[in-house]
Amino acid sequence: MSSQKDFHHPFQPYDIQYELMTAIYDCISEGQIGIFESPTGTGKSLSLICSALSWLRDHQDRVFDDHAQLDNDAEEPNWVVEHTKNQRRDLILQQRSEMEARLRSVREKEHRQKKQFEGREPVTKRLGVPTTSEEEDLCEDNTKIFYCSRTHSQLTQFVNEIRRVKLPSAQSENLEKPTARNVQDAEVVKHLPLGSRKNLCINSSVARLGSAPAINERCLDLQQPSTPADRKCPFLPKKENQALVNEFRDHTLAKIRDIEDLGSLGKKIGICPYYSVRASIKPSEIVTLPYPLLLQKAAREALGISLKNHVVIIDEAHNLVDAISSIHSVRICRSQLSMCRSQLGVYLQKYRNKLKGKNRVYIAQLIRVVDSLSWYLDDRATSSKSEEGIATVSSLMGGKGVDQINLHKLVHYLDKSKLARKVEGYIKFAEDLEESDPRKTAHNTPAVTKVQEFIHTLANPASEGRFFLEKDEDEMSLKYMLLDPTCHFRDIVEEARSVILAGGTMSPMDEYAHHLFSYVDSTRLKTWSCGHIIPKENLTVWPVTKGPQGVELDFTYGKRDSESLINALGECLLGLAHTIPDGLVVFFPSYSYLDRVVKQWRVRTISSASTWDRLALEKKIFCESKQTASIDEILHEYSQAIDQGTGGLLLSVVGGKMSEGINFSDKLGRGVVVVGLPFPNAHSSEWKAKMEYVEHVSKERGASQSDGKAAARDFYENACMRAVNQSIGRAIRHQNDYASILLLDRRYKLPRIADKLPGWIRQGLVEEMREQRFEHVLSSLQQFFDSRSLT
Repeated sequence: MSSQKDFHHPFQPYDIQYELMTAIYDCISEGQIGIFESPTGTGKSLSLICSALSWLRDHQDRVFDDHAQLDNDAEEPNWVVEHTKNQRRDLILQQRSEMEARLRSVREKEHRQKKQFEGREPVTKRLGVPTTSEEEDLCEDNTKIFYCSRTHSQLTQFVNEIRRVKLPSAQSENLEKPTARNVQDAEVVKHLPLGSRKNLCINSSVARLGSAPAINERCLDLQQPSTPADRKCPFLPKKENQALVNEFRDHTLAKIRDIEDLGSLGKKIGICPYYSVRASIKPSEIVTLPYPLLLQKAAREALGISLKNHVVIIDEAHNLVDAISSIHSVRICRSQLSMCRSQLGVYLQKYRNKLKGKNRVYIAQLIRVVDSLSWYLDDRATSSKSEEGIATVSSLMGGKGVDQINLHKLVHYLDKSKLARKVEGYIKFAEDLEESDPRKTAHNTPAVTKVQEFIHTLANPASEGRFFLEKDEDEMSLKYMLLDPTCHFRDIVEEARSVILAGGTMSPMDEYAHHLFSYVDSTRLKTWSCGHIIPKENLTVWPVTKGPQGVELDFTYGKRDSESLINALGECLLGLAHTIPDGLVVFFPSYSYLDRVVKQWRVRTISSASTWDRLALEKKIFCESKQTASIDEILHEYSQAIDQGTGGLLLSVVGGKMSEGINFSDKLGRGVVVVGLPFPNAHSSEWKAKMEYVEHVSKERGASQSDGKAAARDFYENACMRAVNQSIGRAIRHQNDYASILLLDRRYKLPRIADKLPGWIRQGLVEEMREQRFEHVLSSLQQFFDSRSLT
């Protein structure tokens, strides 16, 4: 072990953790694109931190040595070369030591003042560390790690893991032997959390608006030149308070903080965290940020983020493709169009005599486009045509005189004039005159802004997207949906030194190579999947093809509503609930099918109790529904029932509230059951368009027609299996955990389906040549749990 690299893991890593850290370190070193699958419970977060930051500190040493070198093209004497080299080394060390000294001073001062100012509103001078406004320009854009995850709660958990890691300093005092560094040389990792205005705004009159769009608009309004000085935001950074910005930077980097800490820090210093945080980006070592701030180029530019030669790590990346598509898709409903039309009318009426002729023309054009979209929705709502389907730009722009409008010029005008902000600002002002509580009048989504976003897609309808007509319970809507995320992620891949996608359930992994990195040379693409930390005997996975009495379990769409099949499913769960101890979690393909099954199970007959009542005798039943506001209460009661010894049966839905982000460890998930395969509706207009697009792209790359159809089918199956894998991946949480996984459908025996399961699941798969009777499955499960109770 002495020859192995030290990744400074806070614990003794398992073999698979060391292998994962080595693979990530090598991937970054070689500038590759890596797709890593590490199951929940294997310490993925710590492995990512330790490997990436170990590489970063090693890279800092190499850069230091490179900077200290001097080309001797002029054949200077050795003593001159050595003197110049030492000067360079001393300058670099001086800059670093000055930065570290300031950060150390901040930490010491905060420690002394922690109790003194607890519960009070500190004055700026109390936190002050001498800084100058010129310091901002002295910071170099150091190579750093950008770590991205889906939610702020996931980022907070990651930050807590960073606090555990103690890394040696880069450029130790003994420059002749940089490898002699040790933990005693440790310096705090310079971590920076980034967030939106909603997360960081400290202006109470703005923050209380609640919704992100309303906060964004009010913040921008307060910065307008026309805003009176006494109404401008007092916390906004400007030339006069640059020293406060630098002070905020030093306090931010002095300790490992999460996003909530920055808000408190901004209040203490008296400076806006949202804008001040930008000064901390260059000197930071690791930046944590949510999906939208990384995946949108406009958001990166607004924050001054450059990914050039930096490392990008995206965690929980099984959501990545959907996240990119969602961020770059736009939906607008009929009521938003009506609101936009009304607000434009009010604004035009108020300022008609003050607007220049050109402005009135463009506003009139915008109104005509809104009327055209509204007319299209109204026409489809009242006609006998299909309620949902693909919409064309020509049909959406079929209103009177709309074909004469140059959408590109209209979009340019909207962007340059900031019309949406002006209209919504006036409407908000008018509403505030009538309503004293701003929370009651804040729009969740500003209507004019939403229409402007949709018109952008009309003016530039990318070939990898489509327009759709949709109908929900209340009204008709139009949606632009991105079908191919490749182009929107490509600039990140091409700018960054290395990109790491990591997740607990990344399988099927070839999906990313085909549909996200199709342009990347295969030599730059690296995939890696590790087993679980549990012993193999702690997991048993059964594909169950037949239920009691030999009923075939075929939950295809055309057969799954059969009463005999639903009754057979009930008998299966009765047997499993009796055999599997403690908690049993069952995932159904959809809420509607769960409702259908429960309805039939509740039916009683004269001669026997209902299936529902019989199940309730085995375990206490808990059922997720689409209307469930909070799952915390259900999970608490489910856990309580298990602790009390009555056991719990939790009926949930693949892709629902219970299928992601919740760990059913130990007694909470001794059994996990998946009923059927949750294929999306292949007949929906969106999925038809997706599959047609995949087939079209495959043919463009030289595939035959049959191969193109096979690629579309594979894409469709992958979407299903990603959802299955995410659901069953929550059962095992730690080394001593054990569980059973039951896949109820004959199709799980098909190689093309089974091969899409994660490697660690396939390792526990019970594969027998002949079909097993359900009674044999139950007896094998009994033996499995009997053997676990003895260890």
